[in-house]
Amino acid sequence: MATAYFMGIDTGTNSSKGVLMDEQGNIVAVRETQHHMTNPHPGHYEHDADKDWWGDFCIISRGLLKDTGIDPSLIKAVGLSALGADCLPVDKNCNPLRKAILYGIDARAVDEIEQLTELYGEEQIHRWYGRGLCSSDVMPKILWIKNKEPEVYAKTYKFLTGSSFLAAKLTGNYVVDRFLGLASFNPLYDPETWEPIPELCAPVCRPDQLAKVQEAADIAGTVTRQASAETGLAEGTPVITGTDDSGAEAISTGIVAPGQMFIQFGSSVYMILGTRTLVDDERLWREQFIVPGLCDISAGTNTAGSMTQWLRDTIYPDAVEKQAQGGPNAYATMQESANTIPAGSEGLITLPYLAGERTPINDPQARGLIFGLTLAHTRAHLYHSALEGVAYSVNQQIQLMESHPEVDIERIFAVGGGAKNPLWMQIVADVTGKVINVPAVTVGAAFGDCMMAALGVGWPGFDDYASLTKYVKPGIQYIPNPENHATYKGYQEVYNSLYPATMHLAHKLSDLA
Repeated sequence: MATAYFMGIDTGTNSSKGVLMDEQGNIVAVRETQHHMTNPHPGHYEHDADKDWWGDFCIISRGLLKDTGIDPSLIKAVGLSALGADCLPVDKNCNPLRKAILYGIDARAVDEIEQLTELYGEEQIHRWYGRGLCSSDVMPKILWIKNKEPEVYAKTYKFLTGSSFLAAKLTGNYVVDRFLGLASFNPLYDPETWEPIPELCAPVCRPDQLAKVQEAADIAGTVTRQASAETGLAEGTPVITGTDDSGAEAISTGIVAPGQMFIQFGSSVYMILGTRTLVDDERLWREQFIVPGLCDISAGTNTAGSMTQWLRDTIYPDAVEKQAQGGPNAYATMQESANTIPAGSEGLITLPYLAGERTPINDPQARGLIFGLTLAHTRAHLYHSALEGVAYSVNQQIQLMESHPEVDIERIFAVGGGAKNPLWMQIVADVTGKVINVPAVTVGAAFGDCMMAALGVGWPGFDDYASLTKYVKPGIQYIPNPENHATYKGYQEVYNSLYPATMHLAHKLSDLA
């Protein structure tokens, strides 16, 4: 009997990745392709959905089939995920009407956040969100289109996010998973019925402009003839609803129970901790997680890999040039230069707010800061300090989570491109004082997509979310260095104080720019 396979494709901020998994949970092929976000105005970040999302999906799907020679009929289901939550208006034929407005990194809807806060009142919004409205919410982004681009709004058939768009292109059906629908589009859907609430939609959009809410592993539909021609997949192949990239990556590491935490080190950092109940803290986010019955606390740092990429291109151009000429990877060169820098970077602290910041400050006008520079510092110090700055942000958010007595962190998994950097992972362990586990398979969200695709069609061995943990293989553990951890405590205090001390100046700079 021929082996069955499952395909998962994830679209991220700077790249898309696809995976083929066999029915035993083994990865048999991986494909990746790059794309770029545009920054047309300060605080505006966009993708070309047709080119960057659907175009990547087709390239990767065809590439995986070509690399393996697998008959498309042996692909029993397709899983998908995408950066989220974004705002993409499309017409009746699922043609994008403008470039997609990206997730929390896009801070254009400041006026709309104020408008909605005034309309509903801070108390009501806090009941809905457990916090104030912020740039990660889709509702203000929709209202921005309504206010600023009325001609686009008038033509909009559906407002989609990344995973919704890909599912629609594959199946012709407009769906969004419960995790994204009830959190990122909150409060437009009723949390009990999952149906749009007309009176709450009214100031923003029509109820019929929203996608249908389903579970992430529910079947969205099957591959259409048109999608088959473009992707190489067999017509009629089941496609699950899918979810956002962070949620899918959390599933790929076994985050299916309370106390399990994952930290995604990609272009940004995203953290998800499984909890038994919803935990309100206006500095963080909380929602019902992908796994039915499991809640979570989540948090995000806007720049991580995007900041190290900026440093690479800005202060290590020679390393980039050597790599282009066949030399060592530029990041490996940067890591080697920073390996000898001591904990604390000899008095240098970086605020990683190069694109505003999400939690815990939720401030789109925040700005990056390199504090403590002296003539003794080198570019290696700058890079080392940037890695530490992200670790300080991670630790600040962990400390906030643990300030709630009902919250317990039993195990932390690190994934994403940054998890391949041993220096960075050791710094995170030393700053937090916690063991950081990097799974053996770190292909990321696409692996979680495969798992959920197998779960969605009820394939034997993929019976429920708890059963998925047996496919997560242990890898490297980073144990905190007690001496470094003690050193970092003092630096963490300074880090925590830097934003409050400079916030008014950052806002003034933002207004002047």
